[in-house]
Amino acid sequence: MSEAGDAGADFDSDQGLRGTVRQVLALERDVLVLSVAMFAFSLGFQMTSRYVPRYMSVLGAGAVAIGLFGTFGNLISAVYPYPGGAVSDRIGSRFALTLFGLASTVGFLVWLFADAFGTVAVPPVGTTVEVLGYKVVVGWLEPAVIPVGIFLGLVFAQGWKSFGLGATFAIVKQAVEPDQLATGFATTETVRRTAFLLGPLLAAGVLTVFAFETGFRVILAVAAAFGLGATVAQHLLYEAEEDSLGKSFEGVGTVVADLRSMPTELRPLLVADTFVRFANGMVYVFFVIVVTEFLAVGVSLPLVGRLSPDAYFGVLLAVEMLVALLVMVPVSRLSRRVGLKPVVALGFAVYAVFPVLLINAPPSATVLALLFAFSGLRFAGLPAHKALIVGPAERGAGGRVTGSYYLVRNVVVVPSAAIGGAMYAFSPEGAFATATAVGVVGVLLFLVFGEDFEDAVADGA
Repeated sequence: MSEAGDAGADFDSDQGLRGTVRQVLALERDVLVLSVAMFAFSLGFQMTSRYVPRYMSVLGAGAVAIGLFGTFGNLISAVYPYPGGAVSDRIGSRFALTLFGLASTVGFLVWLFADAFGTVAVPPVGTTVEVLGYKVVVGWLEPAVIPVGIFLGLVFAQGWKSFGLGATFAIVKQAVEPDQLATGFATTETVRRTAFLLGPLLAAGVLTVFAFETGFRVILAVAAAFGLGATVAQHLLYEAEEDSLGKSFEGVGTVVADLRSMPTELRPLLVADTFVRFANGMVYVFFVIVVTEFLAVGVSLPLVGRLSPDAYFGVLLAVEMLVALLVMVPVSRLSRRVGLKPVVALGFAVYAVFPVLLINAPPSATVLALLFAFSGLRFAGLPAHKALIVGPAERGAGGRVTGSYYLVRNVVVVPSAAIGGAMYAFSPEGAFATATAVGVVGVLLFLVFGEDFEDAVADGA
């Protein structure tokens, strides 16, 4: 059997956490170093990023500014990967990794001292239109206070994340057999998502000791320390013999050609996924605001004591990710029997209905815990979703197909948070209900037009 086939067999031979640890430790040194760095940066980012909208609120920003922050983040996610590849071409992978790591560390520090950068006030905007006989105000009716340091920090903080999306997909594509793609992605996702579990718990622990503004600054300082440590470690330990990552990018013409050559099976998935992610993007940055300010739910836990709403939000994120880690591998294995489409549809459906459930939830700690546990099920479809994206691609073209797919989706989703923010300023309930409606459209489109690919179920049929 080929090395690729052996690797694919290894992905499926062990189960659970022990199997994941064995697979990670068996990686080549450079890939292992990158995995450890990814864990460290993910830990820092998950400790901080979900709380930034709350931080903005404390600094005086309103719903419109928070929505603009979300849209700015979407824009960065859409445009960073290609410039990141160009930088890698020019200076080599090792130094690019170091540069991007330092950028993320600087981003955490800018957030730490965000108030030193001042604010900008966006004038109020309000236009009254008539819809079905009702007068509706479109826009916002009070100045939007924008903390400059928050936006500037985001420019740097997402630097490291811009590096390896397409490469990660391509590596898994080459390492496993087609019918085991979902399992392979589940293994890599489990490693990364472990940081997503630990990060919010660390944040919750800090916020249990300190009030939010002081506590979040402590969290940012810790995240910066993680980032600096990971940057130094990857610079000293990474020994790439051939700095070729990113050299396939040859300009805008390459992007257009990749979009035109995208497998036809992906087009219904891309359209549906874009609807679902646009819906989620409308309200994602407001989840922390809903829990900590709109519902203002804290909790008393045995041995821990009273948790403020800010600290409890970190616990809720950990609950969400714990469920994700528990179900990702079993569901990915199930997808080999039932196909990828039903599993992806499940994830899309959870994305779609969660906003309306959250905004209408009673101020109950138990109900919120159950809701965020339910939200964790959306990650059950993530490995299958990635397999469905890269599966139809020709061998060796996984990275290009992935890059094209995410470029289109991320560009379309860019304005979602700004739209959601303007709606939230007028009516939080309306914004979240609209998000769910848009998400449901995506789910229905996928159920009607979405396709599987044959190799995905060949083994379990």
